[in-house]
Amino acid sequence: MQYTCKYVSPLGSITIAGDEYGLTGLWFDGQKYFAATLPAEHEEKMLPIFKETSEWLDCYFNGRDPGFTPTLRPTGTPFRLEVWKILCRIPYGETVTYKDIAEEVAHARGTGSMSAQAVGGAVGHNPISIIIPCHRVVGCDGSLTGYAGGITRKTRLLALEHADMTGLFVPSKGTAL
Repeated sequence: MQYTCKYVSPLGSITIAGDEYGLTGLWFDGQKYFAATLPAEHEEKMLPIFKETSEWLDCYFNGRDPGFTPTLRPTGTPFRLEVWKILCRIPYGETVTYKDIAEEVAHARGTGSMSAQAVGGAVGHNPISIIIPCHRVVGCDGSLTGYAGGITRKTRLLALEHADMTGLFVPSKGTAL
């Protein structure tokens, strides 16, 4: 059985999902792919993993690296799980490109190349926002693209982490991506 709870963040309300074994989802309410991996049959209930996740989020939104990760149990294709595992290794306050991740996947698989667009699809469908830090992935030209929670939130999350934003292109409202 899956359970949910709400968390109110400085960037908007968040829905947290999990089971007795770990965290299965974390979405800004209304974001793209909101609750895509959450079964229709679920209920609201406070679990120990939600208390741990709330502590993580409290620390994070106070501008500090939490220094721990709640138990994660995302569901997805083997390719998506592979990409999300790489995302988990991106250090707090740093960014990598979709191309960097594609090269890492290609190397791990022993293939010559991997599509950065395929990586972008996997990054965009990350069901555990913030904790699996998809907001730390940028375009190879330094553009802040592809965040399901919106570019404004992505910018604010990176600023909260004191990421080096020098050279990153923040599109203005109405800029096509």
